[in-house]
Amino acid sequence: MADWIGAGEAARRLGIQRATLYSYVSRGVLRRRTGEDGRTSLFDAGEVESLARRGRPRHPGPGELVIESALTEITGDRAFYRGQDMTALAARCELEDVAWLLWTGGPAGRERGPWRAAEVALRAGRAAQASLPEGTLPLERLQVIVPALAAADPLRLQLDPAAVIAAGQAIMAGMVDCLPGAGGDGGTGHGAGLTARLWAKLCPGGPSGGPQAAAGLRDALRAALILLADHELAASTLAARVAASVRADPYAVVATGLGAVGGALHGGASLGVEAMLAAAAAPADVPRVVGSLLRRGERIPGFGHFVYRAGDPRATFLLDAIRAAVPGSPRLAVAEAVAAEVARRGLPSPNIDFALGTLASASGMVPGGAEAVFAVARTAGWIGHALEEYARRTPLRPRARYTGPHHGAPSGNQEGVPPLLPG
Repeated sequence: MADWIGAGEAARRLGIQRATLYSYVSRGVLRRRTGEDGRTSLFDAGEVESLARRGRPRHPGPGELVIESALTEITGDRAFYRGQDMTALAARCELEDVAWLLWTGGPAGRERGPWRAAEVALRAGRAAQASLPEGTLPLERLQVIVPALAAADPLRLQLDPAAVIAAGQAIMAGMVDCLPGAGGDGGTGHGAGLTARLWAKLCPGGPSGGPQAAAGLRDALRAALILLADHELAASTLAARVAASVRADPYAVVATGLGAVGGALHGGASLGVEAMLAAAAAPADVPRVVGSLLRRGERIPGFGHFVYRAGDPRATFLLDAIRAAVPGSPRLAVAEAVAAEVARRGLPSPNIDFALGTLASASGMVPGGAEAVFAVARTAGWIGHALEEYARRTPLRPRARYTGPHHGAPSGNQEGVPPLLPG
């Protein structure tokens, strides 16, 4: 039986004003009932306590589109996949496990068997990317591979949950296995998971430091894939959800996400980190490299985050994993020097893009490898968001606030526009 408390006590427990409390009622965040006197407002103490633990619901700011989702919750300096701490999952799970959690809500336990794409799809994906010029970056190859995989799947428009999940598994496996390099398993054995197969594709030479360093960095890659699997409504995820809301198939949803993820202010930021770290041969070069970026009016990639004002917990976790794997790495030393130089200038702390670029540098990944890690990982989230949109069956259709000339204005006398001269 629920314990009901008055408005004053509910507001006190939440640390808010009464007006805010009633706004929560109007938004459906809290339930309210009327007391026996017909005037008193009463609130479920359990709901109030739960809301107090989660934190206050965030009001949408200007230009924000708010969409309900049960996948990822970001509270302060922590993030959760379906209520489970993201970093705790990164410490023990594989990407397949977390994808299964995001897609089904089921336990993040080992999903049975290695994920595979059909052989006809693999042939199509490999042939499509093989025709690209030498030096094409991995993300650009993935943007070609996914449509090729789609063309080989005649059932791609079957949008019931089981079919979408099966397509998601095939898409993620095909993305990894169609990249150039070693064979489908990356030389890691028939039962290898996505992490081992992606490692073999992106790190064909492996890092310096021997087998122990390689094993540690491969485990850091596993953690990175989980930390990047979803992050609420990032730009690429919003694009993917819009596509899914109009019943685009899962391949088209992923292709839409891939189109947005390479932006320099999104997943493409890790490519800038790679280039910055590559420009410094040793820690002594770092002040020159950072100063050169600033002199050109460029931002230093990989620092600060729109959501995490006190520091990106994903970056902290991944950088710690890299330090544990290769504490004496010269490439790690360069990255640490960059972070120190940025901190000395009073700039924000590293974000996940910096940590991912550091992982790519320390692991000896092919150029653009960090972007590919981001894209493969985030595909799990895009499929999860697609499943939610397919269930909603309502297209996402934001409205624009028109700021152009009004239709009734004379064509030559619009404000700020000179009249047309006779020809």
